[in-house]
Amino acid sequence: MKFIVARQMPVTALPPDLEPTGAELDALETEMPLVLAEVELLDALIAQLDRAPSEFDARRIRRARNRVLDARRDLANRAAGLTVSGDAA
Repeated sequence: MKFIVARQMPVTALPPDLEPTGAELDALETEMPLVLAEVELLDALIAQLDRAPSEFDARRIRRARNRVLDARRDLANRAAGLTVSGDAA
């Protein structure tokens, strides 16, 4: 029995450290409220796909959209609040 084996080196070598850095984890933590709000909006939209939307469904979707907008606003304000040294006041 002959085994077929790749005789070439892999094209891209894997980095030795596959764990996220502290900065990447901080960025994920900062964006988590927006991600959760978007998931909630998707859940609301998916739930109304298989039936005729009721007033409750419309209210749930509207509230979920408002949460997404609030989370985006908060994230943008947080990013705008960061100042780089040398910026004008």
